[in-house]
Amino acid sequence: MDRILLIDDEPEIRTLIRIHMERAGFQIIEAESGRQAIERMNEQHFELMILDLMMDDGNGFDVLRYLHEKSLETIVIALSARREVQDKITTLGLGAVDYVTKPFSPLELLARVQAQLRRQRPKSTHQSELVRLNKLVLDVDNLVLHNDRNNPHELTPVECELLKLFMQNPDRVLTKREIYRQIWQHENYDDNNLSVFISRLRKILESLSGSQHTLHTVRGVGYRFSGDK
Repeated sequence: MDRILLIDDEPEIRTLIRIHMERAGFQIIEAESGRQAIERMNEQHFELMILDLMMDDGNGFDVLRYLHEKSLETIVIALSARREVQDKITTLGLGAVDYVTKPFSPLELLARVQAQLRRQRPKSTHQSELVRLNKLVLDVDNLVLHNDRNNPHELTPVECELLKLFMQNPDRVLTKREIYRQIWQHENYDDNNLSVFISRLRKILESLSGSQHTLHTVRGVGYRFSGDK
């Protein structure tokens, strides 16, 4: 049974989420503050965390920073009433894999939780450890991208999966919905989440010395990965 840490300072929201998660077979441990969440994490391991970003006693950003400092491998889905793109950039940059805005559907949140846990399961198919495209080499297992000049760049799991998808489909236009379905594995498409990760990937590619690979925006459709012919 997957163990989920649910962190929110509103009891009604915790109750609503817990009911739906427990019906789906998950074990739920609650915390009402960021400080309490850190205490829970020191006591036991959690496969996934549902984290409210704005709380009075230690906010969600403190929890994300703690996870990063301790190198704890816990999937984080952030909850927030804030819809600003900069908040999403900060949150995803600190390691969250998804961002859900309030108010939200509990069933949608459940779908996102299930999709993220499926994505973390070991693949049964025989998957190459390295993905190569021209001068780029993506080390999928170790979440590292480098080129023939050996400029290593560490990636988050979502960044790695996105780049793998693009490298395996060079010069092909991938629709936004197709990308979201492949990476997040559910139908609740969020254009802002995707655009934040695309922006991060572009900066990573620009930082690789000598790389000419580019993520092109195909207006109204999606993205195309090309370069280094």
